[in-house]
Amino acid sequence: MDFLLSGVAACGACLVTNPLEVVKTRMQLQGELKSRGTYQVYYRNVFHAFYTIGKVDGLAGLQKGLVPGLMYQFFMNGVRLGSYAIIESSGYIHTDGRVSGVKTVFAGAASGVMGAVIGSPLYLIKTHLQSQSTSSIAVGHQYKHQGMIHAMAAIYKEYGLMGLWRGSSAAVPRVCVGSGAQLSTFSSAKELVVDLQVFPKDSWFVALSAGMISSVVVVLAMTPFDVVGTRLYNQPVDHQGKGLLYKGFVDCFSKTLTREGLMGLYKGLEASYFRIGPHTILSLFLWEELRKFHQQYR
Repeated sequence: MDFLLSGVAACGACLVTNPLEVVKTRMQLQGELKSRGTYQVYYRNVFHAFYTIGKVDGLAGLQKGLVPGLMYQFFMNGVRLGSYAIIESSGYIHTDGRVSGVKTVFAGAASGVMGAVIGSPLYLIKTHLQSQSTSSIAVGHQYKHQGMIHAMAAIYKEYGLMGLWRGSSAAVPRVCVGSGAQLSTFSSAKELVVDLQVFPKDSWFVALSAGMISSVVVVLAMTPFDVVGTRLYNQPVDHQGKGLLYKGFVDCFSKTLTREGLMGLYKGLEASYFRIGPHTILSLFLWEELRKFHQQYR
């Protein structure tokens, strides 16, 4: 049941934040491996990106990749949050009755790795679909998928089963760092809010405020890994499925840092917060409330 509730909570958040994911993906691919001032800027900021995509690709363009996005959230976060819930309820993240920062980081990271490996094919397809756009505002490599099933079949036919896990070398550190930061700060923040008696212990404001605190930490920790992940998943490949721009996670990280500077790794930071922030808050809030509801009525 923990896995089901976790997946449902993540899907609920995805329905709201998917347009922000589209914007984030486009801004992270804009000016790939080019120094500032040497490339066409189609998306000046989050709001301009929303306007541009809506105007050129239509409102449906802001919901590209929604189906694989929902499936990714259900399976990845179902496993990630579900595993963490079991670890938490078993008492493994506590020391002398208090939340242990070290234990929560390791528990969050470990559950994140499992979720990342399982969800990687869906993240690959989601990224391809979200980057596809009209040529006048296109950024990054443009795949010509007609939808999730077509993309999955095309990748499998050309590169085999393992082709669906291309880019997973970025997915594991991305979700590992993000999950460790998210769940450790969420658990600690909940405990802090209760200790300060800002809200009643069972109030939904506890989970909401803890999610808000966690969202800031997650975005700062995760954005460089998110940029690298987006680029590795979306890069063009040769007939053997090997990347034409990057050899792997370290190569992509190094090239981005060298050619675009530190801010290249934080490209689309504002878009990242507008997407990851609300998603973190909503998913953790819904996850916590669904768990409380289930425990109350089971």
